[in-house]
Formats: sequence, structure tokens, C-alpha cells
Amino acid sequence: MDDGGGGGGAGAGGGTTARSRARQQGNSGGKTSAKLMEYFKRKTHFSREEIESLCRVYRKLVATSHAHNSGAAVLPPPNVAVVTEGLDRVAFRELLHNTFDMVTEEVLMDRIFCAFDRCNDGVIRMDEWVCGLSVFIKGDNDERTAFCFRVYDLNSDGHISREEMFHLLRNCLVKQPQDDDPDEGVKDLVELALKKLDYDKDGKVSFKDFQAAVKDEPLLLEAFGQCLPSGGACQTFLSTLRS
Repeated sequence: MDDGGGGGGAGAGGGTTARSRARQQGNSGGKTSAKLMEYFKRKTHFSREEIESLCRVYRKLVATSHAHNSGAAVLPPPNVAVVTEGLDRVAFRELLHNTFDMVTEEVLMDRIFCAFDRCNDGVIRMDEWVCGLSVFIKGDNDERTAFCFRVYDLNSDGHISREEMFHLLRNCLVKQPQDDDPDEGVKDLVELALKKLDYDKDGKVSFKDFQAAVKDEPLLLEAFGQCLPSGGACQTFLSTLRS
């Protein structure tokens, strides 16, 4: 996965072509091809054995999801292409809950899905699955920072605004009706977050701001809610891939 400001591994031309080939081969089923394996080896932190296991898990999840959804007429959202192969939101949410013990609320769950679904076509393809999990469970500090920023940037405009912070913090913190106005407390937290994160003092948090703040204070990485699994959950998942 590339960072919050663009960039990434391959160049625009070669990278796009390689990614397209990986998607076609990945969604065709069967054993992982040599070319696809080499693509994943270049783009991820996984070993060959882990890649093979991840591809098997992906195909099983997609097959199970399709079997479960067969016969149900589901209309795609407007302006979203109809896709027949891939991991949908429901199956992905169940994976986060059951495999990674994540109990993140709905807005963040959906944003984590969108961070994996880089093509924005409503499903996670095999290349998005393997490359996304590489960052999700094995990513370095820069990759994890970029991932969390992408999750928190709700409208994908390159900044985390006051309104986005308020929305994220309110959903995380306000679970039940209260006598006092909870919004006032959330507004105070937003101002505190801005003091910590808004390095250039322009009233919003850019990726550069977020990156610098997390480097200075690593606990700010998930300041607006959990969007990465615990180390223990990652190790458990990796051990199943190697068994």
C-alpha cells in the first residue's frame, strides 16, 4: 500500500499493468501462479508459504460468501460497477470480528474496508487482500501510519477535518444517551487532538502533520479509534498460515 500522499512501489505505468495482471490471475482461482507469487513477494512482507496460505484463505472466504449470498438479489450502489469476484463488506467485517478480535464501530469498519478496496469497486480483490493484510499485520511504521490516516480521512480529501474528528470520536465514545450534552465533551477532545496533531496550525490535519505527530508520540497512531489489530491477534493469525 502506498502512503497517504500518493507514491508507493511501482511507477504509474508498470505498476498499473502488474496490478491488473495480478488481479486477473488472482481472481481466476486455482494455485497461485509463479508471476502472481513474484508480484506479491515484491509488494508485501509475506513469505512464499504465507502468500500461498493467504490465497487459499481468500478463495475459501469468497466461495463461502458467494454461497451464502446466492439467490439473494442485491442491487449495487449507484455508480459502482457490478463485480462477481471478491470479498464483500459483510464477509470482511466478520473476518475483523472473528479472526482479529476487532470490535470497532461501524464507521471505522467501513473505512477499514475502503482502505483495502483501493479500486473502490465494492469488493476486495485478491491483490488488495494480500497487499492490504501485509500492511494490516506486518506493516512498518510508515505503512501503518498511512493506513490509519487513510481510514480517518473520511472523505478522502487528504486531510482530517474538525468535523471528521468529531464524527469519529463521537461514534467511539458516545454509546448511550446521557443527561449532560455529550457533544461538548467531544468538542473539547477535538480541540485537544488538533493541538497534538495539527503541526502547521491550519485547523486540519494533513498526512504530513499526522506522520510527524505519530513519530513524536506513537500512541497517537490510533487516536480516533482502533483500525489495526493487536499484536497478539496478528501472531495468532500468522501462526495459522504457517501450520
